[in-house]
Amino acid sequence: METKSLILVEELALKKRSIFMQSPLRYLLRSMLASMFIGFGVIVAFKTGNFFYLEQSPFTYPIAAVTFGGAIILIVYGGGDLFTGNTFYYTFAALRKKMRWFDVLRLWIFSYAGNIMGAVLFAGLIFSTGLFKDPSVNSFLLNAADHKMNTPMPELFFRAILCNWLVCLAFFIPMSQKGDGAKMFSMMLFVFCFFISGYEHSIANMATFAVALVTEHPDTISIYGAVHNLIPVTLGNLVGGGFMMGFMYYYANEPGAKEIIK
Repeated sequence: METKSLILVEELALKKRSIFMQSPLRYLLRSMLASMFIGFGVIVAFKTGNFFYLEQSPFTYPIAAVTFGGAIILIVYGGGDLFTGNTFYYTFAALRKKMRWFDVLRLWIFSYAGNIMGAVLFAGLIFSTGLFKDPSVNSFLLNAADHKMNTPMPELFFRAILCNWLVCLAFFIPMSQKGDGAKMFSMMLFVFCFFISGYEHSIANMATFAVALVTEHPDTISIYGAVHNLIPVTLGNLVGGGFMMGFMYYYANEPGAKEIIK
């Protein structure tokens, strides 16, 4: 049953809180690492997809979706702290009365702030490499950023709900599996599903927008456009992780959980 995995979710939430209580700076740095790991995924996905995009190939998004999956492996095995996953972990722990809601809010703020800082730092590093000086190299990334920044807010909100529902499942489902190979495959499969479906992930968008803004870009890509996207997407991610995962799994498993989760 999934209740055994929920034990791990609760333990992970408490471990993250313990890291924060010991050192908020260390927690912030782990959050920065997570968005930089996402940044690696963004660069690989859009640079690989760009070869197909320039040829107007139907394989553009499938190839990008497959390669982006490496980001979640870096986060899980590299020790990053991702805001979107925390919407599930901390909500579940708070419903179990193992964390105060005040602590949940504080940890969300720190992880989100760290994710933003990491995305900006990563974009600065990418700019310094000079790898995106040629406009033809980043045409796929700029096209995606343009589209995300100019999509109506209600659509972004609901896409974000579905996105983080899948992303949290990408972290949750492998908890019940044995062997790193099976875990990695499941993670990449779920990430492929959200990417290919066109859903919206706030931290992946941060990294995408940060890179797009530090390169040569059209006027349709702007800081205003980034904010226009990130507000509804962040709220949608909160609903996807907090309600569709945290609340749903807590109440769906409450009778059995009382027996297993002490």
